[in-house]
Amino acid sequence: MIIAVASGKGGTGKTTLTSSLVSVWPSPVVAVDLDVEEPNLHLFLQPEVDSETSAYMEIPEIDDERCNRCRACTDICQFKAIGIFGKVVMTFPEMCHGCGACWTICPEKAITPGRRELGHIVTGRFRTSDFAMGRLRVGEAMSPPLMRAVKHHLNSTHGQPSRDMIIDAPPGVSCPAINAVMDADVIVLVTEPTPFGLYDLALAQKAFAPIGKPMGVVINRADIGTREVHRHCEETGLPILAEIPYQRDIAEAYARGQIIAEAVPSARPLFDALVERITALGKTANPSEEVCHA
Repeated sequence: MIIAVASGKGGTGKTTLTSSLVSVWPSPVVAVDLDVEEPNLHLFLQPEVDSETSAYMEIPEIDDERCNRCRACTDICQFKAIGIFGKVVMTFPEMCHGCGACWTICPEKAITPGRRELGHIVTGRFRTSDFAMGRLRVGEAMSPPLMRAVKHHLNSTHGQPSRDMIIDAPPGVSCPAINAVMDADVIVLVTEPTPFGLYDLALAQKAFAPIGKPMGVVINRADIGTREVHRHCEETGLPILAEIPYQRDIAEAYARGQIIAEAVPSARPLFDALVERITALGKTANPSEEVCHA
């Protein structure tokens, strides 16, 4: 089973929850941080790093002598990563999405795939569990290609693993978040009982609903704010899987970079119960369901 821990906004406690789930899960898991722009799951898990490798994306390289300036490449590139100005052909690597259409369609075979560095893939071990994360190169604008590289690395390493996978997804509802949750069997949405929390929870629920996977909510700092999040979940049929209280010892453990389920004994039963509810929610998924993604 693949569990994606997501949130409509940052700062809800998504990574805090993910680290505790990895810690209390009844069997070894694959812990994956796909928040590649600002990965921080490793700060809590403190994994033993085995390897760090560069990840690349294919980009076009032009053979100026073979190019006849037919503009087939510029016509097909919706991101304008190739431009022809008079007799000058220019590429803009930062705008390329690596689809490969330009070198596929080029009648003169004047375009070949080069590459640019996206960032790094870091792998290691957390106790008996596996760990992987992506770290985006400073200045790189697109995170989904690196996220896909992390997934490809895991697939090539583990194949179809018997271990469950717990993904720490990037916050929000844009392309990176969709890429992180699209393969999940269960999506756990972390929110807080505030107007901002409610608004972004509703956005995430709407954005992820077309994926067709079961979703549940964890309300962090549940005893502050209002009851509007609870009402929203009741009205939309979104199950509340857990409510984490707002208390000093949890905040202190978080500030020290500790795993809440281990540092705060009173919180352990809450996370054990959460594991059971996530597992039960995963059993409601329809394995024959197929979703098409652009």
